[in-house]
Amino acid sequence: MLIHRIAAQLYTAEAPQVIEAALDAGKDATLAVSQSGRVLMLAAQFARRPRPVVYIVSGEEAADRAARALVAYVGLEHVARFPERTDYPWQDKQPDDAIVAARCAALGRIARGEACIMVASARALLRCVPPAESRYWASTTFAVGEERPFEDVPRMLVGMGYTASDAADVPGLFRVHGDSVDIFPAQAREAVRIEFFGDEIDRIRRMVTSTGQTIGDEQQVEVFPCRELALTDDAVHRMHVALYQASRDDTAIAALLELVDARVVTPELDRFLPIMYEGAASPLAHMSPDALVVLSEPRSLFDDCTRAYEELERRAGEAGVSHLDGLYVRPQQLDFGRQQRLNYVSIIRAGGAVTAELKIEQPAIAGSDTRFISRIQEVTANRFACVFAAPDRGARESLELSFTDEGILFEESLQTAPENEGAVSPAISVRVADRLNLKRIERSENGGGRGHSALPGTNESQTPGVQRSKASSGGLRGDGVTVPTLTRGRVTFIDLPLPSGVVVPEAHLAVFSISDLNARMDARRGRRTARRVDVTEVTFPFKPGDYVVHATHGIAHFASIVRQEVAGKERDYFLLEYADGDKLYVPLEQVDRISRYVGPDGQNPRLTRLNTADWSRATKKARKSAKKLAFDLVDLYTRRSSITGVACPPDTPEQLEMEASFPYEPTHDQLDAISDIKADMEAPKPMDRLLCGDVGFGKTEVALRAAFKCVDSGRQVMVLCPTTILAQQHYQTFFERFAPFGVEVEVLSRFRTPGQQKRALAAFAEGKLDVLVGTHRLLSSDVNPANLGLVIIDEEQRFGVQHKEQLKNLREQIDVLTLSATPIPRTMQMAISGVRDMSLITTPPTGRRPVIVHVGEYDPDVVSAAIRLELGRKGQVYYVSNRVKTIDDAVDRVHEAVPEARVGVAHGKMSPREVEDVMIDFSMGRIDVLVATTIIESGIDNPRTNTLIIEDSQRLGLAQLYQLKGRVGRSATQAYAYFMFPGELPLTQEATERLTALSEFQELGSGMRIAMRDLEIRGAGSLVGAEQHGNLSSVGFDLFTQMLGQAVAEARGETSGEVEVASVAINLPADYYLDEEYLPEVDRRVLVYRKVAAADTLAAVDEAQRECEDRYGELPLAARNLFDRARLRIRAERLGLESIALSAGRLVYQGVDVPKAVAFDLRDRLGAVNFPKSRKLSVPYKAGAGAGTGVGRGLDANDPAGPVAAALRVLEQLGPSGDDD
Repeated sequence: MLIHRIAAQLYTAEAPQVIEAALDAGKDATLAVSQSGRVLMLAAQFARRPRPVVYIVSGEEAADRAARALVAYVGLEHVARFPERTDYPWQDKQPDDAIVAARCAALGRIARGEACIMVASARALLRCVPPAESRYWASTTFAVGEERPFEDVPRMLVGMGYTASDAADVPGLFRVHGDSVDIFPAQAREAVRIEFFGDEIDRIRRMVTSTGQTIGDEQQVEVFPCRELALTDDAVHRMHVALYQASRDDTAIAALLELVDARVVTPELDRFLPIMYEGAASPLAHMSPDALVVLSEPRSLFDDCTRAYEELERRAGEAGVSHLDGLYVRPQQLDFGRQQRLNYVSIIRAGGAVTAELKIEQPAIAGSDTRFISRIQEVTANRFACVFAAPDRGARESLELSFTDEGILFEESLQTAPENEGAVSPAISVRVADRLNLKRIERSENGGGRGHSALPGTNESQTPGVQRSKASSGGLRGDGVTVPTLTRGRVTFIDLPLPSGVVVPEAHLAVFSISDLNARMDARRGRRTARRVDVTEVTFPFKPGDYVVHATHGIAHFASIVRQEVAGKERDYFLLEYADGDKLYVPLEQVDRISRYVGPDGQNPRLTRLNTADWSRATKKARKSAKKLAFDLVDLYTRRSSITGVACPPDTPEQLEMEASFPYEPTHDQLDAISDIKADMEAPKPMDRLLCGDVGFGKTEVALRAAFKCVDSGRQVMVLCPTTILAQQHYQTFFERFAPFGVEVEVLSRFRTPGQQKRALAAFAEGKLDVLVGTHRLLSSDVNPANLGLVIIDEEQRFGVQHKEQLKNLREQIDVLTLSATPIPRTMQMAISGVRDMSLITTPPTGRRPVIVHVGEYDPDVVSAAIRLELGRKGQVYYVSNRVKTIDDAVDRVHEAVPEARVGVAHGKMSPREVEDVMIDFSMGRIDVLVATTIIESGIDNPRTNTLIIEDSQRLGLAQLYQLKGRVGRSATQAYAYFMFPGELPLTQEATERLTALSEFQELGSGMRIAMRDLEIRGAGSLVGAEQHGNLSSVGFDLFTQMLGQAVAEARGETSGEVEVASVAINLPADYYLDEEYLPEVDRRVLVYRKVAAADTLAAVDEAQRECEDRYGELPLAARNLFDRARLRIRAERLGLESIALSAGRLVYQGVDVPKAVAFDLRDRLGAVNFPKSRKLSVPYKAGAGAGTGVGRGLDANDPAGPVAAALRVLEQLGPSGDDD
């Protein structure tokens, strides 16, 4: 077999030779090797030394994977699976006959000393079975020509646990009719009919279960028991002794004893196992003495057993069973056999207590064609023996064409080739077919273990053919069969269905699988960046010590907030330091002109010199470039404006009914976004809107309503997703919501058969299908909608360049809605400048809690406590390890920290189907901890997952870390995120800033702040292209964006003007500041000052004040003045005022047109004087004044509220604000 040739190359490494020598000497051994290399090592060892082997792993899923891989290497006939029983002795439940039969078959082979590998999970070995002398697992073979009393056959089958029935149509049943017996062997896939002639078996034929027809002859059939019991004479006697007294009073027990006397094995007998035998035993007690027990992570196996036993105790307690002795083996008593033992441990755990260590590399061929070819060229250039498993002929031919184009040598050596014929046998030896292997392969394989050395100059040193390896006559079966080694320096194609590959550098061996190639990771990770929403709200918050840009005076260093006394009143100023020690004090009303400096590459800037032309030259040049860039951006807008789309009608009753089916209360942001999108869809111009919001904030619901509106107008919808998992999730969501309204929804994914996909495409082309969900497959040429009206794109940044070009063409014709939490740079640039419309969802759903963030060094105790806390509340955990090469070690760390956890693995090098299976298992609760790469960024929503642990978090980008954090906390349950980094390695400045930001911004809706901080750390050069690098360096990102927005508006003919707009002059003597005792955090004070200064609506001011009061309490007078002054400014600007001042005891409003009625009212009540020609209003403001008649009319200066509040009360009467009036 091929495994002999692979083993010969593997054993050129020192570690396998050391292990083999130890085992040959009768010693136990321990090999440090990663998980991915264990199956290959075991298969190679078995091929060289065939013997009974029991391979024990942690968990049933791991056992299934190991069994599949071993079958690929050594063949199905040499692998036996010993599964876990899922029934319980105390339940009146029929056990799964197939599982029991498989257990009996596997254990029987090992007990008889057959050379095979039995694969079992540790927990599968806990269930007690009869003692070894019972041979309960013994099978019965029926052979043609054999004499067997016909009347004994039914009794024998009943004794093996089989049940008589009218039809043998499921495993475990048999039927006697005439002189024939139909049996469905519990371990088989089909029934058989055994025809007797008297007491002689005349014929054995296979049966079609559904029809009862026979289809072919067999010479013999082996039938395994489907009960793990043996009713020996001693067992029957013990049952009678133990239950005789009880049977006199209990008819059910009496009937059971009658069945026992008749040797009828029933499921109820399982609970009496402790009294049937002198001592029940573990299945391992049945192993033959010469068996080898291979333990994968012994410590984890014990932990797996402990966890399983605790669960059994809990279930038994619920059923009223007080103890499990005799039914299950306690973990402490479980002896993994007294036979020779080989332990596999992770290198990370190895320490010094190992016999040998074998280092393994991952195949690393996924991601791109370039990466794949480069990896193949690397291993062949290094003269590795390179095996590529591709069972499909078409795949092999395609790969061979690619290799021919790249000049990579290859050959084929399929299972039917002479050199690969035969079965696993110690009689097969491997000769040196490659001179480079001559000095490395020192031993060949023969029956005695030590072989002869290959000699140069003999036939054994001839190289095989270039394109096809052809074995000599030594390829024939028989004793002393000799086959050639694998050829080094070229690729050998094989047709084994290997589930994954592995590279062993020390052995110069590389085993690749087509599955490794198919597990394509998204190599083009969208560059994570963010959109600047508002210069004050969340954009680049800054604090003293940062570099800033003043729109008028240039780049400076923000030194501090200083408080100055002016005319007896105190107010805060921002102190900016410029070049040559110059200082500028910026009043609070002008801090909106200050922004954080963010250059193209994140570097510190050069300070501007005050009172020079440096800054004016820089802004002039930047403004000129902004205009040029603006016209480029507006080009697409212009083309779209010239196209007349199809306007949707207003909402129908069906639309409103569908929206009412939403089980939650939509947030204000969701409602605003829905309103914006519907307005776009009802307009004749094609929509191109970006919907931006944090993960889990309800973007999908908005998209659902837009899709229904489109369908309701008679047009079709495509929903484009980056992954199959998301496509399936969206399909289920759309289908469930739309099905009651007769809307047809389908999906193109691997969950659909080719026939189903073909029918879906045909229905879409005929207009019979309303909504089609899928991946980039939707952009294929065979997808031809009849009347497409809307394309919904989820996470556009995850699509490749070619797909984005196709999407760009779509935008010119139909409505496009893009959903994203982190838009790509170009998308963001267009949204910022106003070319693309944008809606924001920053309000979290009701009841959502902020994720509690922990940032710190990796600590196993913290990991253990975090996982146990989550499992203790019946939750699940994401454990992110973003290096596929070492992800097995991460799994080991999780097992070590929490042995009882059920751990799954998902990464980009797994096949798409494997990833989907793992994700589904995780969503179904069959996995406690999912160890994964960042592939979970686009995972299935799972409200039970509320703990995230990321190791080596310093390697990931800030926006990516935030996206991962969004995978937890998607319910009302408190969620936790642990961002860990290795304590032994120093963090870079960027990594420190990223992790600090995660710790700093923990509140809900921080996505934009996080994203802008990411842009700040990395620089904004990628956002506008290399040609704008100098402009960003000169004026900073914020100011350049303002210039760009202005230029875009001009290019669209909407408005013109400078970046700075003249503001109302307000000169009212009062205190304006936020006291340190009231608001101690200086960065928070800066943010409030900026919000208030740049607020352009009264609602924005009200919101800022409400936030302060909710967090810090009632505002002091100086703080109230600050907010009221902003309200004065907003109202005054909307009324066209030039200034508001307090002069000589009078409030003077300049530039106001006062309505006559208002002027008369103010004159009568307050003694105000209106000057219509000069557009001035003067209102008395003096101590003791009040409303009414006489000389005392006016505003009272003794009012504690002060002049600002008084001025605001008057202004409110002069005209509507346009905001709330």
